[in-house]
Amino acid sequence: MGNLNRAVWIVMAAMFGTGAATAAEIRVGWLSMLPASAPAASVLDGPVPTDLGLAGLKLAIADDNASGRFSGQSYVLEDITLPPDGDPAAALARLADHGIRFIVADLPAAALLRAAASPQAAGLTILNAGAADDSLRNNECRRNLLHTIPSRAMQADAVAQVLIRRNWKTWGLLVGSDPADTLRAVAIRHAARKFGARLVAEKPWTYTRDAQRSAEGEVALLTRDWSVDVVMVADEAGAFGDGVPFNTFDPRPVAGTQGLTASAWHPAHDQWGATQLQNRFRALAHRAMAEPDFAAWVAGRAVGEAAMRAGSADPARIDATMRAEDFTLAVYKGRTASFRSWDGQLRQPMLVAWPRAVVATAPQEGFLHPVTDLDTLGTDKGESACVSH
Repeated sequence: MGNLNRAVWIVMAAMFGTGAATAAEIRVGWLSMLPASAPAASVLDGPVPTDLGLAGLKLAIADDNASGRFSGQSYVLEDITLPPDGDPAAALARLADHGIRFIVADLPAAALLRAAASPQAAGLTILNAGAADDSLRNNECRRNLLHTIPSRAMQADAVAQVLIRRNWKTWGLLVGSDPADTLRAVAIRHAARKFGARLVAEKPWTYTRDAQRSAEGEVALLTRDWSVDVVMVADEAGAFGDGVPFNTFDPRPVAGTQGLTASAWHPAHDQWGATQLQNRFRALAHRAMAEPDFAAWVAGRAVGEAAMRAGSADPARIDATMRAEDFTLAVYKGRTASFRSWDGQLRQPMLVAWPRAVVATAPQEGFLHPVTDLDTLGTDKGESACVSH
């Protein structure tokens, strides 16, 4: 169903009320974990919203209930937010005990795996809206996991396509010291090989956070002998990446985790009816929609759309409908999204942007695939190490 039809559906539901005397209830859970405290990457960064992700799911539940009036379905949300040392498996068990069979999760990869592998997870569908780890889509995949947050491979591939399209094919790479930075660097190297870029220089960032104050000198020193088209950055924690633009020895664009980045959503995105979603979210949450909010919204909408198409509140039928080859979901990005059968990842267009504006979308024109060019982003079927789907 297109974005315009979806809007008409919701408006009609609001105007005419319920379409069934007794609604079949579908219960959805939210399971997240507070991050361990860490210093802000920038003095400009405010506190992380306490409802990050959850606000997106709340909007999805409202949308589901609006359309569910006609299909005789209603949706109820229950949420649990754990402390950094909380037990995700025990929390998941509490949600399951309350009759919840669909859980949208924003958890670190290790915690998500503990929850998904627990005995209480049998018969549940867990929609990962927070962990970008490629391992979750490959050797550590689980049959009960679907992923609405893009993987690191999807992010790196999207940026790579835009750079290659502009003929910026020679890259240098700065890699931070966090384990997540190492994983990001792996995705960037793979994207370079996949699309024909040359990674001709790579250096680790070994300076302390205080070195941000002298980024002008440190970045120039690290890139002094580089002859590259683009400086790629792997710095997921924001320890140094914001200081790389305009501080390289030679003037070069910056991309990766800072500079030009790829994500499923961006606050400046306003095409294909996206303004409607942006405005509805802002009215609910009183802030801009971030990528975790969008990933949670997509997860909630996938459940609602699948339930409507299945014409049932039976969890098994809803799960099967979401995974079906012909299941598609409108995501306000010009094309519909769907779940990959081999790893549970949501294939979707990516927005390539800098902080103030969207520059391009991916997949880019000219990157071909025998089935759909959306599968040029991330792990394709032939290279997947997942055996659970």
